[in-house]
Amino acid sequence: MAVRTEWTVQHPCGHERVHDLSDRPADRRAGFARWLADRDCTDCWKAARDADTGPRQQWLAARRAEEQQEAAEWAERFDMPPLEGPERALDWGERSRHQLMIAAHTALVAGGVWDEADWIQLEEQARTVTRAGWWIDQREADGADLPELLDAAGEADRGTENPFR
Repeated sequence: MAVRTEWTVQHPCGHERVHDLSDRPADRRAGFARWLADRDCTDCWKAARDADTGPRQQWLAARRAEEQQEAAEWAERFDMPPLEGPERALDWGERSRHQLMIAAHTALVAGGVWDEADWIQLEEQARTVTRAGWWIDQREADGADLPELLDAAGEADRGTENPFR
């Protein structure tokens, strides 16, 4: 006799569902059915998940708008050029550039490693990188690594080493 493949499960949400467990090994079906009995049915679980993500998505959209405004104001204040790339990457690239430049300033200038003249030179170098994707790719980089990253970006464009290093 074959092990059954369909199990009727009474869920804590009050719904009773028949679950097809034929995709599971025969010796694991009963245990999985018991596990299912401790959870809401799929419809109730999805409804609860969607209710939870609504406020989170609204918060995230508001936070992104705030970050975008800060990045745009910063780019204008420091005369950063507009970024190039696919439309959907431009805002993300602008936010990434802003965050990395702020982290670099904090690490290098505020940390006492560089003076303002060094920083101005780095800003000039950063202005030459206008591809949004490059800034997105560097979004998790440490701020102190920005000079080396910009050197590498410049070398890729020139095909030679940076003579100012």
